Amino acid sequence: MVESLAGATLLVHPPVYGRYYGKAVCSKRKPVDICRLPSTEFIGRKIVFSISVPQPRVARLLVPSVKSQAMELTKEVYSYKEKERIPRNIEYQIDTGFDRKPGLWPPENKADNPSLQNPLLRQERMGCGWLGAIFEWEGVVIEDNPDLEKQAWLALAQEEGKSPPPAFILRRIEGMKNEQAISEVLCWSRDPAQMRRMASRKEEIHQALQGGIYRFRSGSQEFVNVLMHYKIPMALVSTRPRKILETAMGAIGIEGVFNVIVAAEDVHRGKPDPEMFVYAAQLLQFTPERCIVFGNSNQTVEAAHDGRMKCVAVASKHPVYELGAADLVVRHLDELSVVDLKNLADIESGEFGSGEPELETEVEDDYDSHSSSMVAVDDIFW
Repeated sequence: MVESLAGATLLVHPPVYGRYYGKAVCSKRKPVDICRLPSTEFIGRKIVFSISVPQPRVARLLVPSVKSQAMELTKEVYSYKEKERIPRNIEYQIDTGFDRKPGLWPPENKADNPSLQNPLLRQERMGCGWLGAIFEWEGVVIEDNPDLEKQAWLALAQEEGKSPPPAFILRRIEGMKNEQAISEVLCWSRDPAQMRRMASRKEEIHQALQGGIYRFRSGSQEFVNVLMHYKIPMALVSTRPRKILETAMGAIGIEGVFNVIVAAEDVHRGKPDPEMFVYAAQLLQFTPERCIVFGNSNQTVEAAHDGRMKCVAVASKHPVYELGAADLVVRHLDELSVVDLKNLADIESGEFGSGEPELETEVEDDYDSHSSSMVAVDDIFW
């Protein structure tokens, strides 16, 4: 109590603390703690401090007053701390997930286009009937030979005097841009000019091994014709140069089928980065949630999901059980129908960002309790 008085007193001088003995009613001497503050007087140019020490007979009268002052000062100190800790005017802001300004609820549908004058077309765009398809080139639209890609990298390594990359490195650079693989994974060079030269040379080797022969994968041509019949916009995405893609499409006779073509020159990074697919969706003027990616690897599935798109995996070079992360797995594209695509594009809850909360399971707890009970039985048995 005395310390509170010393810290909260308005005087500059510290209090004088002492102990005096007084006589109580029962005629026994008891120690009494007394705290008195020194008084200051000005006498000429000097400052005189005088301390008045009370007599033991008046100690009982002064103690209650000193304690009461200390208690009041202590209450003031604690009340000041409480005011700093909890302000008086508290405005609780509850995050409801949407803007509470008038006229902005329900939230705006991202798929809507107010510039369209046809209300039926606007309604179709906001529903699951409006979707875009993004295709990978090799292994999805045309037949792919993965061994040619590996042979091209090994031949380039031999030409450049580099050690041949092992099999796990070749699997890791699948779907990457050539420059990205050369600088980040193979670590052959960081010079942009050297990277472009080696990337171009690798594509030349690959084209020489390919022989200029391209053919549709089974079921791909029929599926592309169905999408064209329903006027579903399509985009083609590949890490090959644009010149090679245009030559290949001319060889199989599908010029002008794809509304958008995203080639190696259009992006900085390949898979598993979603840059290619997001850029294709932007060119199609579609929201990512309304796009369906067709690929043939787990890197494609990862990139599509990172870009908030649905993914249909085609089991061309990987078995079906390895592509379980995809939204749908097929062996050939003609197994799909437009109804399947519309079901994948039905994203009313996800578009507004208010999905249902996930339920937590207690599998681990049950397993722990079961294991502990088994241990107890074993202990009793032994």
